Amino acid sequence: QVQLVESGGGLVQAGGSLRLSCAASGRTVNTYAMAWFRQAPGKEREFAAAISWTGAVEYAESVKGRFTISRDNRDNAKNTVYLQMNSLKPDDTAVYYCAAGDLWFAYHRLSGYDYWGQGTQVTVSS
Repeated sequence: QVQLVESGGGLVQAGGSLRLSCAASGRTVNTYAMAWFRQAPGKEREFAAAISWTGAVEYAESVKGRFTISRDNRDNAKNTVYLQMNSLKPDDTAVYYCAAGDLWFAYHRLSGYDYWGQGTQVTVSS
């Protein structure tokens, strides 16, 4: 089992920045791929960014150039993934979920991940 604990959400004005963190513990062999998804009110959960154990990254077009995903996995027992969000827009308002899985080819799919965090709210005011 893998436990994911997110932090760092909050309220920010448009144009501002936030940094989300997700600490993974437990069976980290199953965290080859880690990602951030987001779900706005009334909408489906969507992919935002993903990073592999070796540092490969992918972004949704809507966040490319504004969001940066990174990862600290120097400690195999507990590794952490971050999402630096800059130039935030009201459309970025959503609950952001951290996810972990052991496959990379499905990095953009909900079904590619076996473990999910509880979510953290990000609200961007105009």
